[in-house]
Amino acid sequence: MKKTVLVTGGAGYIGSHVVKLLKQEGFEPVVIDNLSTGHREAVRYGKLIVGDLKDKTLLREVFKTYKPMAVMHFAASIEVPESVKNPLKYYRNNVCNTLNLLEVMEESGIKNFIFSSTAAVYGIPEEIPVSEEAPLKPINPYGESKATVERILRDLAVADPEFRFVALRYFNVAGADPAGELGFAYPNPTHLIIRAVKTAKGDFDKLEIFGTDYPTRDGTAVRDYIHVTDLAEAHILALKYLLSGGKSDVFNVGYGRGFTVKEVVDAVKRVTGRNFKVVESPRRPGDPPQLVAKVDKIKRVLGWKPKYDDLDFIIRTAWNWELNRRY
Repeated sequence: MKKTVLVTGGAGYIGSHVVKLLKQEGFEPVVIDNLSTGHREAVRYGKLIVGDLKDKTLLREVFKTYKPMAVMHFAASIEVPESVKNPLKYYRNNVCNTLNLLEVMEESGIKNFIFSSTAAVYGIPEEIPVSEEAPLKPINPYGESKATVERILRDLAVADPEFRFVALRYFNVAGADPAGELGFAYPNPTHLIIRAVKTAKGDFDKLEIFGTDYPTRDGTAVRDYIHVTDLAEAHILALKYLLSGGKSDVFNVGYGRGFTVKEVVDAVKRVTGRNFKVVESPRRPGDPPQLVAKVDKIKRVLGWKPKYDDLDFIIRTAWNWELNRRY
């Protein structure tokens, strides 16, 4: 029997890394992606169906044809500044399209769901590191859209005890496949490490950093950066947990320590051996001062053991990808 897993958004940055690990772990990934930000060439280990989650007829055909044992849901709009400017896009794509997916899953009798959530659901946490028990108080539409889906999943699990989900709350994902096959391929990224690496490469003439008056050790925002392959491994563990009968739950995925923006910029200059212009600008709306994960729970319940908890390694894999990109 084929162990098929449907991966929405599997042609994107994180989804493509998860697809690779799924294949290596003996699963059969089937990807559905509208390629609005993903890349056909990133789907190196599964079947790609080009389509949109707003198309319920297509979704029904996919579930009927492939009969997946689980769904991993990555397809979403993810840029915080854009969400502040265009909230309707975020609610339509991140909430309405997820409802479509869940409704067709329910029709098809598929009961296992892994959701790509975010630390943005916490807003500005009262305690750092932030635990999964902290209240959800998002301060931007992106975080609000993800928190809304988490609430829908919780209600669905109460209504149908057979439906089980894992929501993984990502902190700041960075780096690239250590083997060099996969990486971040947005032309105009807002994520700090990728933006800095591309600036070091010469794609941008300067790096803009937003906010130097935060209550942190050097005035710039603090974030918990996690290597994309460690994050992908967390998804495999979450899948195995659900397939073995694990109950619905949420987990932070980070390393439990943070770096300031200035520390990351210094590390990028050191790893790449290149200097570049840095411009200080005011804070952006929707950016919290600090976000660092408490990660005891995922280690205890899923047995997650990160391999790449090293800022220089994260940057080095991102740099290698930029210098040798395949797509």
